Amino acid sequence: MQKIHTDAAPAAIGPYSQAVRTGDLLFTSGQIPIDPTTGELVEGGIEAQTEQICKNLKAVLEAAGASLENVVKTTCFLTDMCDFSAFNAVYATYFTTKPARSCVAVRTLPKNVLAEVECIAELPSSHS
Repeated sequence: MQKIHTDAAPAAIGPYSQAVRTGDLLFTSGQIPIDPTTGELVEGGIEAQTEQICKNLKAVLEAAGASLENVVKTTCFLTDMCDFSAFNAVYATYFTTKPARSCVAVRTLPKNVLAEVECIAELPSSHS
C-alpha cells in the first residue's frame, strides 16, 4: 500500500490517510468542505460545500496521478436529503463520467458539515 498526501487538499483530521493506493486502485478518505489554504470550513450552503469537496477530491486524485475521470465509485453522505438536488447539480459538473454511486443520509458529519464524499478510482495504466 502507498499512502497519498497533498497539501492541495485538507490534512487528515484523524488517524487516517487522504488516500491509499493498492495495485491499480485508489481509495480516498471522505472529503469535507475544508479550504486547504485556510484550514477553515467554506462559507455557504450545500452548493458551496459540494464545490469545495469536489475540489479537494480532485486534488487528492491528482496527487496519485489520477483524475475525476478515473473514478469508478463514489459514496456520498448528506445530513439532509432535502439538499439532494442542489448537491447533484454541483456534483454532476465534476463527475461527468457518471461513476457508480451511493448516496445516503446521515445524522451528522465531522465539523457539522452538510456533506462528505469519498471515492474509488482506477489509476491510469502508466502508474501500474
